[in-house]
Amino acid sequence: MESNGLSWPTPGALQLSASMQQTLLYVARHTLEAYLCWGQYPAWHAEVPALSTPRAVFVTLRTRSCGELRGCRGDAHRHFPLIEAVASMALAAATDDPRFPNVTCAELPDIHIEINVLTPLQRICPNEVEVGRHGLMIVKGERVGLLLPQVPCDFGWNRVQFLCGLCAKAGLSLLAWRAKDAQLYAFETEQFEESAEAPESLA
Repeated sequence: MESNGLSWPTPGALQLSASMQQTLLYVARHTLEAYLCWGQYPAWHAEVPALSTPRAVFVTLRTRSCGELRGCRGDAHRHFPLIEAVASMALAAATDDPRFPNVTCAELPDIHIEINVLTPLQRICPNEVEVGRHGLMIVKGERVGLLLPQVPCDFGWNRVQFLCGLCAKAGLSLLAWRAKDAQLYAFETEQFEESAEAPESLA
């Protein structure tokens, strides 16, 4: 595989302000509460360009009391304004992750929300992958797998283990990343999350 030589955005170009991050966390939680507790889906719009520009997003839900994963959904491509993408992926994480039963209204006080906003995908060679910096997506035939940058850090993986884990996520053989027809893409993320304290109801 050959990388395309594209340069990564400078770190400053990726950053959302603290207030924008809090806005997106509020959007995620309020969307979950409105839908799971009252059957409503709020409409979100933003005049701020950083929140109205289409961005790729992943939303991760964890059980606050034990830290276990409760749901994660996202899209590596930019289809919707950031504020709308966060709302949509938060709800998908709660109701459309096939690994878990749907989150309930009663669970929400014990749900911790984490958001990852992705940079555009760029082709990358396996030897260019930096653990802790890059998230990865592999495409081989009809198989696709994606892992966020924090995953190899959570498991203590090195670069090769990261690539093998990515293949396992896609349902491929562990060394499929070496195949000539395997397409490897990298991205970076802005990761932010709710505080450790249990949130108050937004009602």
